[in-house]
Amino acid sequence: MSELRRTQKDIKGTYVTKGTVPFVTYVPFMSLERREFIRQGFAAGLLGLGALGSLGALGTLVGCSKVAAPAATAPAATTATAAPAAPAAQRWGLVIDPALLVKTQAFNAVAQACHSHHNVPQISDPKTEVKWIWQDDFAHCFEEMDSAYLPAALRELQFPVLCNHCENPVCVRVCPTQATFKRDDGIVDMDYHRCIGCRFCMTSCPYGARSLNFCDPQPYIAQVDPGYPTRMRGVVEKCNFCVERLAQGLPPHCVEASQGAILYGDLDDPASEVRQALAGSLSIRRRPELGTEPSVYYLLRGAESPTDAPKGGEPHA
Repeated sequence: MSELRRTQKDIKGTYVTKGTVPFVTYVPFMSLERREFIRQGFAAGLLGLGALGSLGALGTLVGCSKVAAPAATAPAATTATAAPAAPAAQRWGLVIDPALLVKTQAFNAVAQACHSHHNVPQISDPKTEVKWIWQDDFAHCFEEMDSAYLPAALRELQFPVLCNHCENPVCVRVCPTQATFKRDDGIVDMDYHRCIGCRFCMTSCPYGARSLNFCDPQPYIAQVDPGYPTRMRGVVEKCNFCVERLAQGLPPHCVEASQGAILYGDLDDPASEVRQALAGSLSIRRRPELGTEPSVYYLLRGAESPTDAPKGGEPHA
C-alpha cells in the first residue's frame, strides 16, 4: 500500500466491484493524467505477463523427471482474528423510523458519519452542494400523499432522504457509460471512473438523490478518510449503501449511528429484521406510483396521535 502514496493530496481511489460483493481493493483513480494512467497500466501488464511466464517455466521444471517437486509444507500458524463474514442478500433495503430518529436526535450523527467517511464535500451553496443523506418534511417527500387534514405531528415530522436503490432504477437505464449500475443484490452503485458528468441520471431520478461536483471537492473536505476514494470535478455521486462496509460484514454508517432508528436487511427474507419491522407497522415509500420500486421504507408508528392512528389492515406502500 505504500506505493499508493496515500497523502491527503493523493488519496483517490475506488473499490472494484464484481458480482454482488465488492473486492476490498483500493485502486488509485483520478489523480493521473489519462496518458500517464495508460502508460502505467501498460507497464503493469508487461510485468504481469513476465510473472506468468516465470511461473510457467517453474511448472515445466517441476513436472520433468529430473527435478523433484518441492515437498508440501504446513501453513504457518497465525493469530490474526478472522474478519466477519460478509452478509448476503437477494435485495438489500432500509427501514427508517423518522419519529424515533427525531426522538433520539440522532440524525446529525447519521449525516456526519455518512458524509465524513465517504469524503462528501461540505459546500454551503444550495445550488452546488453535494449530499448523500438529508432531511425534508412530509409535504416535500410525499407530495402525492399530502392532505390538508394530515395530523400536525406527521406534517411537521422530518424524514431522512437518500438514494432509494430502486428495483427498477431509471438512472441505470439512462446512463450512457454504465457508470451507474445495479448489483445482483439490489444496490444501485456507481463507477466513478466511467462518469462523464452528463447528468442524465440526475435528471431522471425522481427523488433528487444525486449531486454533481460542480467544482473541485478537495478544498471542501475538512479531513480526508483514506478508507474511501475522493471524487473530482464533473463527477456525480450519491449514497452507495456502504458497499465497502457490507463487504467487511459491517452495517452501513447510517444504521450504526441511528440508535436503532434505521434498520437494514434483506427485503426478500421474511425472517429479516427489516421484514419484521414492516410487518408490525404501517409503512410508506416515496413515489411508488412511478414503478421504480424503492427499497427504502418509512414507518409511521408514533407519527400520528392515538386518535389519528390507522386501525390496521392498510397495505404497505
